[in-house]
Amino acid sequence: MIPIRRSVYGGIAAVASLALLAGCSTTGTPGSSSTPTTGGSSSSSAPAPAETVELTVTTFGTMGLDGLYAQYEADNPGIKIKATNIDTGGNALVDWQTKQAAGAGLPDVQAVEEGWLGKVMSVSDTFTDLRDHGADDIADRWVDWKVGQATDANGRIIGYGTDIGPQGICFNGKLLEAAGMPGDREGFADLLGGDNASWEKFFEVGKQYKAKTGKAWYDQSGFVWNSMVNQFDEGYYKKDGSLNVKDNQALKDKWMLLADGAVSGLSSNQTQWDWGGGKAFVDGSFATFVCPGWMLGVVKGQVEAGGGDAATGWDFADVYPGGAANWGGSFLTVPTSSEHPAEAAALATWLTDKQQQVASFQAAGAFPSVIEAQSDPGVTGPSDLTQFFNDAPLGEILAKRADGVVAQFKGPDDSVIQEQVFGPSVQLLDSGKADGAAAWDNAMKLLDTVVAS
Repeated sequence: MIPIRRSVYGGIAAVASLALLAGCSTTGTPGSSSTPTTGGSSSSSAPAPAETVELTVTTFGTMGLDGLYAQYEADNPGIKIKATNIDTGGNALVDWQTKQAAGAGLPDVQAVEEGWLGKVMSVSDTFTDLRDHGADDIADRWVDWKVGQATDANGRIIGYGTDIGPQGICFNGKLLEAAGMPGDREGFADLLGGDNASWEKFFEVGKQYKAKTGKAWYDQSGFVWNSMVNQFDEGYYKKDGSLNVKDNQALKDKWMLLADGAVSGLSSNQTQWDWGGGKAFVDGSFATFVCPGWMLGVVKGQVEAGGGDAATGWDFADVYPGGAANWGGSFLTVPTSSEHPAEAAALATWLTDKQQQVASFQAAGAFPSVIEAQSDPGVTGPSDLTQFFNDAPLGEILAKRADGVVAQFKGPDDSVIQEQVFGPSVQLLDSGKADGAAAWDNAMKLLDTVVAS
C-alpha cells in the first residue's frame, strides 16, 4: 500500500464482522522522505523509571510521528518505544475494536481518529483520564474545540490532540494551463469563486474542464461526498445523538449534485487509497483533489510512487467549495489496560507538544491543533513539502482554511455510514450503474441493514 493517511475517513477494509469507517482518517508512512528537526522540550510528567520500560504505540497512516520516537528515547533513558503503524484509519479502527472487545492486546498509547469518537466515547471509561496526569494544566495548548472533542460526558479528558484537518484544494496547474484555464493558485481560487466558492461552481468548472480535455475533474466521488457532509452543522447524526440521514433533504440535495457530477464524467472512478499505485496522480487522469492538511503528504507520496515529482505540477490553493471544512484529525489516548499509564501519558504529552506538532507537519502536512504551533516558522515557512507543491505557503493556507472550522458531532456509527452505507452507493454513481435517485435509495436500504435506528 502506498503512503496514505486516513480512512475516507481512513480507507476501505474488507472485514465482514466489523463495521468500518471512512470519515476522517489515514494510511501509510509520512509523505515526506526528509527527517524533520524536532527540537522542543523532552520533559515528561513521569519520573525516570528505575528499569527499562517498553511503551507500545499504535498509530495509522501519515501522522508524521515516526521520526520522533528515537529522540524521545534518547532524551528519556529507560524508555523504549515499540511502534506499530497501521496502513489506514479504517483498518486501525478494526484493530482497536477487535482488541477492545477481547479485552487484551491494546497498546500503551492508542491513536484514535476523529471519525471513531462516537464509538470511543461509548467506552470512554476504558481510557485513562488524562487529567490525572496534568491534562488540565496544558489544555490551553490546543484549539478549544479539539479539547472538547476529547472530553467525555463526565468531563474526563481521554485524548491529546495531534492534528486537525482544514481543507483546501490540491490541483494540477500544468493540466489546467494545458486546458486554457488558470493554473496559478490565485487564478484557480478565483475560478472556483474565491471566498464565495460553492460546490455548484466546483462542478460547473469541472464540466468546462471535461469539455476542453475529455478528462475527469476529480479522482472519485467518495472523498468529495465526505467533504460535503462534513460542512453541515449536523452530519449523519444530530447533536442529540439521533440519526440524521433519512428525510434529510439538504443532505439529499448535495447527493444529487454529486450524482450530476458523476453522470457528467467528472469522476475518474479511482479506487480509494490506491490510484493505480500513484500513476493516476501523474498521468493526467484528474486535475483536482480534495485536501485536508494531512492529505498533502498522501499526494506527495502517491506522485512519487507513480514516478512523478514536483515538476508533475501539483499545487495547493486557498479555496474550498462551501467554505470552511474539517476532515479528520486524531488523538493520542492511553487505554486503562496500560501497565505504565504515567509513562504513556508523558509520551503522549510530548508527542503532541508544539515542536513535535511542527515536526509532524513538516513530515506529513499534519496541521497542528496546538495553537502556538500553527504560527511557528516550521509550519509557515518552506519545507520539502512546500517545495513539492510549487512553493505553496502550505501552513499559511491551512491556517486560513482552519478559520471558521467547527467540530461536527460524530455519532457511534458515523464511520459505518460513510463507508458501508454511502461507500457502495458512491461506487454505483462513479461506475454509471445507478443514477442519483437509485443510488440514494440503495444507501437508505443499506442504512436499514447495517445501522440500528
